[in-house]
Amino acid sequence: MSRVVSVALKPVGRPCAVAGTLDASVRSYRPSLYDDRLAGIPRRTVWIGQNEMTVVIAGCGDLGTETGLRFAAQGYPVMGLRRSAQKLPREIEGQPVDLSAEAPTLPADTNIVVIALTPDERNVDGYRAAFVDSIRFLVTAIHRDCARPPRVLFVSSTAVYGVDDGTWVDAATLAKPTAPTAIVLREAEETLLELIPEATILRLGGIYGPGRTRQIDRVRDGVETISPEPRFTNRIHRDDAAAAIVHLMTMQDWPETVYIGVDDAPVDRREVVEFLARNLGLPVPSVAADSARSQKSRGKRCHNARLRESGFVFAYPTYREGYEAVLAGTGLRHP
Repeated sequence: MSRVVSVALKPVGRPCAVAGTLDASVRSYRPSLYDDRLAGIPRRTVWIGQNEMTVVIAGCGDLGTETGLRFAAQGYPVMGLRRSAQKLPREIEGQPVDLSAEAPTLPADTNIVVIALTPDERNVDGYRAAFVDSIRFLVTAIHRDCARPPRVLFVSSTAVYGVDDGTWVDAATLAKPTAPTAIVLREAEETLLELIPEATILRLGGIYGPGRTRQIDRVRDGVETISPEPRFTNRIHRDDAAAAIVHLMTMQDWPETVYIGVDDAPVDRREVVEFLARNLGLPVPSVAADSARSQKSRGKRCHNARLRESGFVFAYPTYREGYEAVLAGTGLRHP
């Protein structure tokens, strides 16, 4: 059972203060519908015994499961929400649910909610069901079931920036998606922030890691080519993505609204392909004939400064360390 004391300790979940007040260690507090539940709790009151409170992972695929296992390793009870809950490891209590069609049942002591969903189909309808609809059902459950408001993090994508000219973006860059699925993803972000303004959005670059070997396989199979013009790419190792989620949800300061989750090396895709070819002992792929797409598309370069400034440390700060680990067979992809 959690207990309440009136001392200045690490805030867990939402800062426990009466409406409109702010714990000194918490930034950007905005009142919400939860404040009436906190009436009568003295200012600067905080909750301790946080590892006795439940972490809910909504969407326990590879990334969500790895995240849940890391929370469990820190002593948190973890519940995973997915349709095939029987596939979850024993450290994660599974609840079978289709979040795009129904609200789950959450433990009253839920302290952290991580939304790490994957669409069944890579089209507008698939994205709307997986993200917008699921977020609405999940927020309904949070409002109905949670005894006090949890910290909430939504795993989104850097695709919402819509930049394709090779320029830099950071967490303060205005999101202006252009692709139809990215527009829906941005709608999901806005929906969550409208319903839970204190939520955090983590926009990830391309995830690679154990079992995610498409780029390696293309080089190994001799079907990869290199663009004649630079095309910048951004990526993050699966383990660093999971670690960043745990870090942001357990850090002492209240997290900012938006973070970019990419490593320290946004690079021309050609550099990555050449690196993989050398490490596989294969010839560097040939340069493809110029095309209308290569003339227009330059990708983007994402800054991870805000995530770094929060105190996060990467295990794989660039693609070099990360792909070396993948080539060495380090880690396991979760079903």
